[in-house]
Amino acid sequence: MRTFGTTTSLYLASREGVMSRLLIWVRARNRATGAEEALGLWTGDDHRSFTIDGATRLYYGAGGVLGIEPITMQTGIVVRMHRVTLAPTAPEVAQALRTYDARLAPVEIHRAFFAPASGELIEAPHRVFKGWIDAISLPTPEVGGQGAVEVTLASSARALTKVLALKKSDESQRRRGDDRIRRYTDISGSVDVYWGETKAKSS
Repeated sequence: MRTFGTTTSLYLASREGVMSRLLIWVRARNRATGAEEALGLWTGDDHRSFTIDGATRLYYGAGGVLGIEPITMQTGIVVRMHRVTLAPTAPEVAQALRTYDARLAPVEIHRAFFAPASGELIEAPHRVFKGWIDAISLPTPEVGGQGAVEVTLASSARALTKVLALKKSDESQRRRGDDRIRRYTDISGSVDVYWGETKAKSS
């Protein structure tokens, strides 16, 4: 169960209504420079800066995010997939598609609560999702239709599904206490192997 701060807990317990917005933060590689750069998008009406984990982040609003599937909270190691729909005509999204290589780029989604009457931020946004970009598709719209960028996200549990990069070679086995059981795996043909004191030749 998620634990909120006192201010947010009182806000959620009140009967004045709830107004929330989602903030998407992506760190991707710049194709031209090779450096990692960040891009923030949110479901607000205008560009705005938020302080998250002690750092100030700029998020672009004004229609860049068309929709986000409901984010489910689940315990365990199940990989959760979520889809985000972006507007390709938004300047920030269009630039990101041309400039960044977003394959497997880290993604964070935060949720911010605002007072319905004044629009003031209740408390620092809290994280509701962490993971990577799994796929990006830009389907061709129908004649007269509106295009959209569909981004599929995979939760951080995906890291637990990666296979070990260490192969079962002689070199890797020697790192395990000088284990030489695989010393002949890369040799074709017969090899004389001696067990104990008996020297038996392979036929």
